[in-house]
Amino acid sequence: MSELRVYYDDAALAHVAPDGEFDAPWTGRLAVREPHPDRPERIRNVVSIVRAELDDHATWADVDPATRAQIERVHDPAYVDEVRDWAAAGGGRLTPETGGNAESYRAAKVSAGGAVAAAERAVDAGLPEVPYALVRPSGHHAQRAQSDGFCFFNNVAVAAAHLLDTGRAERVAVLDWDVHHANGTQDIFYEREDVLVVSLHEDHDTWSEDTHPQTCDLTERGAGDGDGYTVNVPLPPGTGDDGYRYAMDALVEPILAAYGPDALLVSAGQDAGTMDPLGRNTVTKGGFEDLGAQAREFAAAHADGSLAVVQEGGYHLSHLAYATLGVLEGVLGRETGVEDPFAYIDGNTAAAERAVDEAIDAHREHWPLD
Repeated sequence: MSELRVYYDDAALAHVAPDGEFDAPWTGRLAVREPHPDRPERIRNVVSIVRAELDDHATWADVDPATRAQIERVHDPAYVDEVRDWAAAGGGRLTPETGGNAESYRAAKVSAGGAVAAAERAVDAGLPEVPYALVRPSGHHAQRAQSDGFCFFNNVAVAAAHLLDTGRAERVAVLDWDVHHANGTQDIFYEREDVLVVSLHEDHDTWSEDTHPQTCDLTERGAGDGDGYTVNVPLPPGTGDDGYRYAMDALVEPILAAYGPDALLVSAGQDAGTMDPLGRNTVTKGGFEDLGAQAREFAAAHADGSLAVVQEGGYHLSHLAYATLGVLEGVLGRETGVEDPFAYIDGNTAAAERAVDEAIDAHREHWPLD
């Protein structure tokens, strides 16, 4: 059985985004200001459920903040200065939906550092141990010079670049099942062949042409040397457990098998969960357990046994904890017996399979997909 190594620091709780109207700025039209959906309580609940259900199998490791050199492998120096200076001035909103406080710059550095540590451990130790970066703020929307979607520095991208530049890996695969498109990770590696980016996400439009210019659709497949190494899989609302399982088996595994990475990094956002306010893809705790188990199998078979899990989104305070427990049970090969108290919406498997088949057709010219 695998053991879990959790990279966590309380800096994740010190970052606080401004209240408003859900993630939008306050307009004064409503009577009650609502806490931002990326609340510290999200992570407090995940920490609590891991300690309650998996603590006998978990080692809690300290996290060093990522260095400027590590961050600047994937982010422009002027942008790093912008985030630093903005936080030093007290924070606020960097984009309409992305904000923070004076602690956000350090929290973002610690998040990136947690991903780096988890990725290093994945390569150096390998399965059966599974490193898990329990970090906040998330990272996968952060582009080379642009914050977006509650993200400042792209944690998984910093980690992938670190593996490559330190000689721990020659090829890295990023599997992102957050319900939102991995637009930042795509932006950073779009013209590179040494990082494969596979994004399973709800079929959504960009929420801002200024901060999120990527379309998230099947036409974005990389460019130049990176042609084919961006694999977008837009999924319909209501995809559900079986739809994700089909996508992983029919599309993700054959691509990973053909690519043969030295490490598999999972951007694990559980906002595809059945209760999430920012997604509609109805995945249950059991579905997330399947995703975790499949990621472990893929890493063992196709990535030299190197697997790291990096926390991304998930915004229902209760279900995020249960869904993340499911992911961790899956990657560890353990059953806690904890049921999903919110699993009452079935997925639309037929619609999901049609969407996956369209993605297979779109990516077939680059990969051996039946």
